[in-house]
Amino acid sequence: MNNKIKKILSKKNKTKIICLTSYSKNISEILDKYSDIILVGDSLGSVLYSYNTTKNVTLNMMIEHSKSVRQGVKKSLMVVDMPYNSYNSKSEALKNAKKIIKYSKADAVKLEGGKKILSIIKHLRKNKINVMGHLGILPQSQIGKFRFKGKTTFERKRLLNDALLLQGSGVFSIVLECIETKLAKEITKNLKIPTIGIGSSVNCDGQVLVTDDLVGLNLTPIKFVKKFYDIRKHFEIAIKKFSKEVKNKTYPSRKFSY
Repeated sequence: MNNKIKKILSKKNKTKIICLTSYSKNISEILDKYSDIILVGDSLGSVLYSYNTTKNVTLNMMIEHSKSVRQGVKKSLMVVDMPYNSYNSKSEALKNAKKIIKYSKADAVKLEGGKKILSIIKHLRKNKINVMGHLGILPQSQIGKFRFKGKTTFERKRLLNDALLLQGSGVFSIVLECIETKLAKEITKNLKIPTIGIGSSVNCDGQVLVTDDLVGLNLTPIKFVKKFYDIRKHFEIAIKKFSKEVKNKTYPSRKFSY
């Protein structure tokens, strides 16, 4: 376990953990100043490639974007999503996790699921691979309309049990995606490791959002996303000014020419 992960663990019940997504060097350089964890999420499938499912994201795509992100990360813990169909067995998971870490220099990988993937997580941990868990809505296996988790007694018991099992398998934290408020609080209270919420209330030990969503690049309304800035508006202003100056022949002036 590296020192960055020890630092994340030490924040449990003390201070909130900040986690944000990045898919490139330029963005990660900014996020690194304010984040505890930078996640190279397979959400890049919808954010960058307009896929309607993360299942289309490949291992090579994750590795290439992670290599770029790594160049901008100095202090934060860097976690990379293992994409769909990259951890169907213990041997496949280990081979692909090693490949991600070798080429991206990531600190950890993230896997979606609970009891079904325990043996895989244990195998990765046995081989010194740091793992972050992910419960609730699981985009890689989601079928049909997305809805929050924890509505029924059965679902609540299963999610709490899965969280405890994941902790026992050796994950250092768990993302709780769109889990009902009281259940998120119960899970967080019952775990010794931190929970990172997304749409799962303030009761989690930290929060994660897709950076493009919080700065207003993504126009799709999502219940748990607060738009902290309208970057599209300011981006368009800059492009409009450039276009106007080129047409008016005021750019490039002598100052910007050789």
